[in-house]
Amino acid sequence: MAYNDDAVLARLSALNDSHDSIATAAQWIMFHRRHADRTVQLWVQRLRDSSASKRLSLIYLANALQHLSNMYALQEVAQQSRIRHKEDFILAFSPVIAEATAIAYKGAPSELQGKIRRVVDVWKDRTIFEVPIQEAIETRLGELDKARGTAKPAFGGSPFGGSSMPSEFAPLVSAHQSVAKLSGPLKATVSTADQEYEKQTDTSTPAPSAPVYAARLHGLLKTLASAEVAVAECVKAREDLITGLEKLLDTHRTSLEADKASASRLAERKSEIEKKKQVVELAIMQALSSSEQNGSPDEKGLDNQDTEPERPKMEALTPPKMEALTPPAMEALTPPSAEAAPLHADSSLETAPASTTTVPQQSLPIYFGESNKRRRIDDGEFPDLGNDDGIDADVAEMLK
Repeated sequence: MAYNDDAVLARLSALNDSHDSIATAAQWIMFHRRHADRTVQLWVQRLRDSSASKRLSLIYLANALQHLSNMYALQEVAQQSRIRHKEDFILAFSPVIAEATAIAYKGAPSELQGKIRRVVDVWKDRTIFEVPIQEAIETRLGELDKARGTAKPAFGGSPFGGSSMPSEFAPLVSAHQSVAKLSGPLKATVSTADQEYEKQTDTSTPAPSAPVYAARLHGLLKTLASAEVAVAECVKAREDLITGLEKLLDTHRTSLEADKASASRLAERKSEIEKKKQVVELAIMQALSSSEQNGSPDEKGLDNQDTEPERPKMEALTPPKMEALTPPAMEALTPPSAEAAPLHADSSLETAPASTTTVPQQSLPIYFGESNKRRRIDDGEFPDLGNDDGIDADVAEMLK
């Protein structure tokens, strides 16, 4: 197939991440290596217009080597050209490889970014590109990583946008981005200036003619001046960043001292309140223990209401002293005769109440105190019941 733009774009459009596809495209491109500059331009154009997965396949196109299924495209072109002692594609890719890699890396998923990172590491290990170019590639990828890290929403932040970064960090982030932007190409600029200086001041190289040498020195002055300006800008950016960091550090140091003082004060107050709490709890426990031992007034009142009043104490009943009772005489039991009745009317009237009062007291043992004791007969004699008429002799003998 003849070489033209359509043919190159067709090859690049049909490219996939398989080894056969990458190897076939690499062989065709190497066959038309005299058009390396135009091929690289079309490659960059296709890279810009492709999706993330297609961009990875285009990156693989430079790195397919030693029959590996996951070799990368740009390195394959570079390796084959070096084998043939041709560096056409290395020189063609050098000006655009950093930007092209950044285009493929930006916006790609994390898995694809990891694969692109491995390609860049292979370039570095095998020294495919010069050191300044390799450093420029890594710097661009580092900037994208940092930018992606600051763009991530903070924990608990709104998913609908808005600044997820604290306002006090905004100046620092801006200064840091300026430093990263200036320090990226700075290494390449300084390295180029150093190499140009060593080349022009090398004594082993024969000196050219005066006009040519003057022109080279003039170019070296421009290179050194550009490098000096770049370094000065980077120095200023770093100083601004350090100043902002120191201000933020001083602010946080002051806040730290205030927080430490607050923590100490709160610890003292906590200890004081803890002691008071222990004292109050101890007093409560003592009050509860004393109330359990003695009983509370309310409980006593309830007990008094529920219990009946005590019964009055009664004197123990003391039995009366047993009195010596003398049985009455037989004459008293014998009714008087009719004749004797008038003679002893007075005496019978006098004794009748005594007899009537004595018998009930013997039959009813009711006691009303010492004053109501039964009347005793202390004389031991029987009353005279009259003459002994009608009494048997034996009875009369007993009565005597």
